[in-house]
Amino acid sequence: MPAFKTLNDLKDIAGKRVLVRVDLNVPVADGKVTDKTRIERVAPTILELSEKGAKVILLAHFGRPKGEPVADMSLSLIVPAVEEVLDHAVSFASDCIGAPAAEAVAKLNDGDILLLENTRFHKGEEKNDPAFVEALAANGDIYVNDAFSAAHRAHASTEGLARHLPAYAGRTMQAELEALEKGLGAPARPVVAIVGGAKVSSKIDLLMNLVKKVDALVIGGGMANTFLAARGTNVGKSLCEHDLADTAKQIMIEAATSGCAIVLPEDGVIAREFKAGAANETVEINAIPADTMVLDVGAKSVESIKAWISRAETLVWNGPLGAFEIEPFDAATVAAAKHAAECTKAGKLVSVAGGGDTVAALNHAGVADDFTYVSTAGGAFLEWMEGKELPGVAILSGDK
Repeated sequence: MPAFKTLNDLKDIAGKRVLVRVDLNVPVADGKVTDKTRIERVAPTILELSEKGAKVILLAHFGRPKGEPVADMSLSLIVPAVEEVLDHAVSFASDCIGAPAAEAVAKLNDGDILLLENTRFHKGEEKNDPAFVEALAANGDIYVNDAFSAAHRAHASTEGLARHLPAYAGRTMQAELEALEKGLGAPARPVVAIVGGAKVSSKIDLLMNLVKKVDALVIGGGMANTFLAARGTNVGKSLCEHDLADTAKQIMIEAATSGCAIVLPEDGVIAREFKAGAANETVEINAIPADTMVLDVGAKSVESIKAWISRAETLVWNGPLGAFEIEPFDAATVAAAKHAAECTKAGKLVSVAGGGDTVAALNHAGVADDFTYVSTAGGAFLEWMEGKELPGVAILSGDK
């Protein structure tokens, strides 16, 4: 992994204006934040800078206002939740550039925290417009990026600013990059990846990259049906992208060439309707009745997956093994997640997981806190797993 500067490299910052890109794109209902996880993730960086006497100026986006001010996408709605998490007063500026921002910054004392209005209220943000970047940079002496979740976008506040100001990774960005390095950059082997979810079509690049880097790839969810069908297995009415059979075959060929084992379900939990508590049974994977659908992997498959996890030293996980949102089709995901957590707690496994459904599944299993690292980054985490360069990360370590 290329070297990048962190807060450890920041010396004598008392009185310095530090622009900190954070992810405050949190869910809001009835004007209140319903999940403070992303705020909690960036709190250590904000508080560390504040305690060292910096004037902390937060940059963030909220929603998709498409370059125009939208009242219900104003970051003013987020201020009370940020104050609650930080246990610190947070002032607010009605714009992220221009007079409102400059006046708010001028009023800051050492250690104060200021949140600027939604960067995406300006078209220049997503266009990474040089003039907009300069307008943002005018309010800061130092730039800190603590928003890995937005690092896959070359926007003004995620990439452009690092070209204009001394740039550093915040604690969340640092932790994410170090965890990802352990996951796929320079992992302890054997490395096992679990990839689930509904469709192969959304994860072709991911799968093609993983089979070149891991020792075993466990495929679950609806994706597994596409691979099974490509092998000639009748999957009944299961979710399946039959038109991607050739793609699935190519991924399996690439895996064989790279020495990566593809682990597909040996049995499945089937039902005739997709609803909670639906009548179900477990059958061998080659004995799926034509009028049923596979909604989870079976007990035999779970034992196989647990065995792969047990022999691994590194586990990378993205996507559930079944329809985990509906009982009893959450059983395999929960069982595998708990086993991975046990191996991690025992010091036998480095476990890195990410993606929206994955985080939800691990929380459902009650083991998210027991994994080595759980990324909330969504798209950025997937692009990293696909082997793509993330502009917001590359600029922290590359030449400007």
